[in-house]
Amino acid sequence: MAKALKAIDEFDKKILDIVQRDNHTPVREIAERINLSLPAVAKRLQRLKASGYITHNKSILSPSLLGINNTIIVNVSVENEAVEELDEIRDRFLKCPQIQHCFYVTGDIDFVLILAVKDMQEYERLTRELFFEGGNVRRFRTYVAMDRVKSSQDLYLSNIETN
Repeated sequence: MAKALKAIDEFDKKILDIVQRDNHTPVREIAERINLSLPAVAKRLQRLKASGYITHNKSILSPSLLGINNTIIVNVSVENEAVEELDEIRDRFLKCPQIQHCFYVTGDIDFVLILAVKDMQEYERLTRELFFEGGNVRRFRTYVAMDRVKSSQDLYLSNIETN
């Protein structure tokens, strides 16, 4: 049975908003910005992590400086929607490090993938591995991003209800 999460309050919401934008923000600075004591902020941060509200502390890398210059969006339709077949293709997508996001979706397609690749030669190699050799792919449609207009993992917290 899943553990019930303690509801968050306005202070928690403010803390979450700050750390999702920069997880290196010093506790002292957070305390000053939200007008709460340093020990109270530290305790709340620990509770938010322990409760699962904060799941990771990661750095965001610059794809262009690393030579990863192509963002590819792929819509995938499968041949067979049997559970075992879907599990196999999900596992294939999970194991591919170039796939940044994989969504199982409703509608005319089954999966939406977002990949980060060095060049089109790398993507072509991946299409062979993921879609042709792996099996159970009826069709896939590729879209190459021309410009990264917005790329964010930040959640909009203003409409979250609090205690």
